Amino acid sequence: MSTPTTFSTCDLCDAYKADASGVLRVLPGGLYRSYGGKTSFAGAISTVRCLDDNSRIKAAVEGPGEGRVLVVDGGGSMQRALLGGNLAAAAARNGWAGLLIHGCVRDLAELRTADVGILALGHVPMPTERQGQGVVDLALQLHGLLIRPGEWLYADADGVVISAAPLHARAG
Repeated sequence: MSTPTTFSTCDLCDAYKADASGVLRVLPGGLYRSYGGKTSFAGAISTVRCLDDNSRIKAAVEGPGEGRVLVVDGGGSMQRALLGGNLAAAAARNGWAGLLIHGCVRDLAELRTADVGILALGHVPMPTERQGQGVVDLALQLHGLLIRPGEWLYADADGVVISAAPLHARAG
């Protein structure tokens, strides 16, 4: 499935505001900061759950991204950075649309030059110790929302929305 080239999370929310089916879910605003070279990105979701060990993130971004978005549940840890400049460059080089990290990043100057969207809770200079821990392709629970592999994430300056399938703003 191709990644939408233009969208607005506000327009998506306007189009689906009366839809009670749960097609569109919105992450709470103001939690994630943009760190990447792209401030707007969308794609099918792949997932990783890890705590202070970015082994599975490294494996993911070094593989073909195919326009997907990697959603990482790092447990909200502010102790270790799960993504730095080298992995951000790998994600951009391998065609990932973006990453949403429920945790920290580092190498901020390098992240800004990477042609990929990166959202994270914060930043810290301490790297992880890679020990091969973590789980991939499982449903995650972030901020009370269930996020499943294969669903879609849309992110821009106004926020982050999740949907079961690709969305297009409906005329309303």
